[in-house]
Amino acid sequence: MTQHKEPSFTVGIEEEYLLVDPKTRDLLIEAPDSLMAECERRLKGQVSPEFLQSQIEIGTNCCNTIKEAAEELKYLRRTVSDVAREHGLAMIAASTHPFAQWDHQKHTRKERYDVIAQDMQGVVHRLVICGMHVHVGLDDDDLRIDLLGQISYFLPHLLALSTSSPFWRGENMGLKSYRLSVFDEMPRTGLPPDFDSFTEYQRHVRTMVEAGLIEDGTKLWWDVRLSARYPTLEMRINDVCTTVEDGVSIAAIYLCLLRMLYRLKRSNQRWRRYSNMLVQENRWRAQRYGIDEGLVDFGKSEIVSYSDLLEEVLELTEVDALALDCLAEARHARQILVRGTSAHRQIAVYEKALAEGAEKQEALRQVVDFLISESVPRD
Repeated sequence: MTQHKEPSFTVGIEEEYLLVDPKTRDLLIEAPDSLMAECERRLKGQVSPEFLQSQIEIGTNCCNTIKEAAEELKYLRRTVSDVAREHGLAMIAASTHPFAQWDHQKHTRKERYDVIAQDMQGVVHRLVICGMHVHVGLDDDDLRIDLLGQISYFLPHLLALSTSSPFWRGENMGLKSYRLSVFDEMPRTGLPPDFDSFTEYQRHVRTMVEAGLIEDGTKLWWDVRLSARYPTLEMRINDVCTTVEDGVSIAAIYLCLLRMLYRLKRSNQRWRRYSNMLVQENRWRAQRYGIDEGLVDFGKSEIVSYSDLLEEVLELTEVDALALDCLAEARHARQILVRGTSAHRQIAVYEKALAEGAEKQEALRQVVDFLISESVPRD
């Protein structure tokens, strides 16, 4: 019997941040050239501009463990925060700004972004949103395709833990992740389709490239996708977490889920695939309620509390968390349930300020202050 080599299960994390004026608490409109130049000097290939000048993106190296990735994330956040402060700015890790106006923003002047702006028009200019992407190393292309189809079931569970975008243009939108509503206006977003093989996937991508619709697979912006640059399965559904610990916990659970699915495959088993029609309902519930109202257990055809679902996931993947040395990081998700996600905490700051007599705009500024204080690791 052929023995297949276990995947590397390396991990890399990318995060996007917003840059704000600490006096007005509003978003930066035009970034000084020296800011990005200094970030690039200090971080050497681990930082890049984003579509809007008020955004900045960082990425860890390819890490062998979650703990290694966590330490890199802390360093990257501190460095971006330091450079921002030296330029009279502050960094926040949240998927939307509490009150910024998208039509006041300016996109970064690079040919790639000019092309996107021309192609996508108003849709892309609304993208004053930030996310977290988690790459997990899976060296076999057909394995990546197989797990792409299975991991989709768990994406709403992970989105619910990450929510950090309840506000948009100064309003509480009633959604814990309004970011997804904005991003879903883009083409080629949402849950990925099913493919029977890597060859079939390549054929679909090639058809789109030859038709002139996309340049390559990097223009597929699904909630999880095969990275076009690395041999990884890249999760993209999550809001960026305001605290490093929350983001690392979600990355750890995602890593463990993939290893669990790989173990099933190695034993000639698999996670049942449910249609996108059904998974989409949980995606919406996670976007709307976060961890508050539960998700549907399709095997039982009933809504189950999020705390029960999280315990099921942690139990399912405990052997994987032990093997990957990230049990504590995965179990940190229980703390997210206790104190709430960034979205819950932002709303609490806002409502407390209003209850204490603050005007609406002042209450929103207090949310920005909260985000500034929480986004940079203290230890």
